[in-house]
Amino acid sequence: TTPSRDRGPPHAGVRAWISLPVGVVTLAERHGGRKVTREIYERMCEEVAGMVAAFPEREALRAVLPRLHMLGTSGTVTTLAGIHLGLKRYDRRRVDGAWMDRAEVSAIIESLLATSYEDRCANACIGPDRADLVLAGCAILDGISRHFGCGRLRIADRGLREGLLVEMMRADQVWSGAARSLAR
Repeated sequence: TTPSRDRGPPHAGVRAWISLPVGVVTLAERHGGRKVTREIYERMCEEVAGMVAAFPEREALRAVLPRLHMLGTSGTVTTLAGIHLGLKRYDRRRVDGAWMDRAEVSAIIESLLATSYEDRCANACIGPDRADLVLAGCAILDGISRHFGCGRLRIADRGLREGLLVEMMRADQVWSGAARSLAR
């Protein structure tokens, strides 16, 4: 939850960053996840948008946004991509690297808002474990998107933890000759 000016970006190529103090479980518990009306969904979006509004570098980043796209990892965005692709069963190979534009994301969110909890449970890309969380995840994505307005979203099936692990392994030179000789 610390903005970049307090601790600095985690990587030299990152201009600014923030970790929002909210996740899908917290948001769904606070607002409900089984029966999500348009009003409940909007309250979730507004809560997230308020957190993004407090991000000090928000306006500076908006200046470069026409050249950028959002990158979403795991969870909600992979679910949206699976639905977008019309998958009968989740397929990591098809989802990882997929692109969606803002209109496609919005159309899927609208369809999910019109879907019952039971129907979300029956959807192979959502299932009963995420049926009460998926709209909270959509609200987080929507709340962020409303501030930054990126027209495109790139979906990564592999999550943040996997990326952090790879970065730590690179820092430890796991793939270098020196690390291999130390392992022997």
